[in-house]
Amino acid sequence: MGDSTEIRPFRIAIPQADLDDLRERLRRTRWPDQLPAADADWSRGVPSAYLKDLATYWAEGFDWRKQEAELNELPQFVTTIDGHDIHFLHVRSPEPSALPLLLTHGWPSSPVEFLHVIGPLTDPRAHGGDPDDAFHLVIPSLPGYGFSTPVREPGWGNLFRVAQAWAELMRRLGYARYGVQGTDVGAGVAGMLAMIDAERVAGVHLTGTTAAMPFGPPVDLEGLSEADRSRGERFNTYQADGLGYLHLQATRPQTLAYALNDSPAGQLAWIVEKFHEWTDPATDLPDDAVDRDQLLTNVSIFWFTGAGASSAHATYEGMQAWREMAAQQAEGAGTDDEAHAGVQSGPPTGVAVFAADTTIRSLLDPGDTMHWSEFDRGGHFPAMEAPDLLIGDVRSFFGRLR
Repeated sequence: MGDSTEIRPFRIAIPQADLDDLRERLRRTRWPDQLPAADADWSRGVPSAYLKDLATYWAEGFDWRKQEAELNELPQFVTTIDGHDIHFLHVRSPEPSALPLLLTHGWPSSPVEFLHVIGPLTDPRAHGGDPDDAFHLVIPSLPGYGFSTPVREPGWGNLFRVAQAWAELMRRLGYARYGVQGTDVGAGVAGMLAMIDAERVAGVHLTGTTAAMPFGPPVDLEGLSEADRSRGERFNTYQADGLGYLHLQATRPQTLAYALNDSPAGQLAWIVEKFHEWTDPATDLPDDAVDRDQLLTNVSIFWFTGAGASSAHATYEGMQAWREMAAQQAEGAGTDDEAHAGVQSGPPTGVAVFAADTTIRSLLDPGDTMHWSEFDRGGHFPAMEAPDLLIGDVRSFFGRLR
């Protein structure tokens, strides 16, 4: 690739001037005139009363320096792959027989999503578990997200390119065999890794998958089981009423970028709305589903790194790549690589479905060989919402593949 293979230590050090600027911008937010109906519920977006309260806490109560110090207790690194700096956590287990496991987050997220699972997965002995279930964890920031910023050239929204970079990262770390876990966008990367690095990937565990591409037809509910019908109804509602963010990011990311990069309240609302819509339906507010400080740590990283803009461009490029692939397949001209990018190709695949998910087994899994788990709590961010369930399912799936 022409890059140095050097792996460089990384430490988060947000300048105080950036922190002061964030707080001043939040205090000077130009709030819109309030239409009473807009504050009654979430049907028109994030209610202003909720967002004002959360923004006030972000400016006055949230302790970024404490979160930064805790993140810096984890071993972090940067390496240059295909011309781009990739940031990642690399937390080795004390157990010599631990299986390397690559965890990939989705949108709108970062490696912060996985903080609650790192200890139990790397050191189960210290958390009341079986040391034979231990993993060495590699947790990269997707290009354009977190500290894998800034992005200097187009093309990193193509998940095939990201998967190639992840395969190279695991080679540089010396892992001849490893497992993969991904959620949302990370699930797409994980599926492609299973195809391009099949000889080294022991298995793939997915969360945050969808029943079909959002721009495809609605799910036909006829003949579905009760559980799948419920998920299909949620998917169809999402497709009809919840795709505004995706249309904007997939078509006009630069126009959106100005607002996300200039207004922390705007960036906060953009992310918090998704945490409200995609987390456990039994919870009323985003910070009922996930820890408020963990949520704001994730939002803060988006703000400090400008990842709101660059992740929107990644969505745009990813959708362009998907449309091109879909057109080729429709014409019968898809490459073998593209045709085998589904979850059933290559190494064994496992899927965990949580309470807020829209994944339908009969549409995702045409066979009976897939490891499948369904849970009655949690949602799109299981490592934050229900880490115990995710940890247990990851251990169960990979326990058979060691």
